[in-house]
Amino acid sequence: MGLSSDNLFLENLPQPYRNLFRSRLEEVSLPAGTVLYEAEQVPRYAFFITSGLASKMVSMSDGHTAEIGLAGSEGVIPCYYLLGGDPTSPARCIVQTEVTAWRIPFPELRREVQLSEPLRQLVMKCAQRRSMILSQLAACNRLHEAEQRLARWLLTAHDLTGASSILLNQVLLAEVLGARRTTVTLAAGALRRRKLISYRRGHIQILDRARLKEAACECYETVSSLFQNYYG
Repeated sequence: MGLSSDNLFLENLPQPYRNLFRSRLEEVSLPAGTVLYEAEQVPRYAFFITSGLASKMVSMSDGHTAEIGLAGSEGVIPCYYLLGGDPTSPARCIVQTEVTAWRIPFPELRREVQLSEPLRQLVMKCAQRRSMILSQLAACNRLHEAEQRLARWLLTAHDLTGASSILLNQVLLAEVLGARRTTVTLAAGALRRRKLISYRRGHIQILDRARLKEAACECYETVSSLFQNYYG
């Protein structure tokens, strides 16, 4: 898929506004496990990821957690809350693999969205694409097996980062798939036995991307197309 090493949202801002806006951003590097915003709390910052991955997660009262969105260098985090209304949600956003990003105080960006038409239009497009992807993943999580969903997730992660290897332990994998650890172990084991991936001590490497696509559900192609045409 090949997203840019910079942030696609920022690249789509028109000049000279883009340079003026970027001059207000602060560059940060964030390790895996960093919480970008908590559930039911107003985000402190908005982030434009330039490398790495972050997941939007929802936790239930019984402690089970599931991913409802995966973000890389294609947009802004968060985007829905920039459109007005209550800037909180039941979800939290957490860094999955080490992230580099530009950030800006969330209240400042929210005010700027109201003042800048180009910025507001991009935020609306970002929110629309994320809504479409969320709808597809909701169906995927309900209808497809863990092995297919794991293959789909790994391919999407590879698309967003360009990295064929990912450091992600079983606990995090279970959370992003909304499955039990035993289910994730079986799914990863099946892909490993087919020599599609290697999996050792939380380190996953894609060995055969073409065959991994065959193992993934149809949702991968749909989500991939949505990411490729993010601002189309």
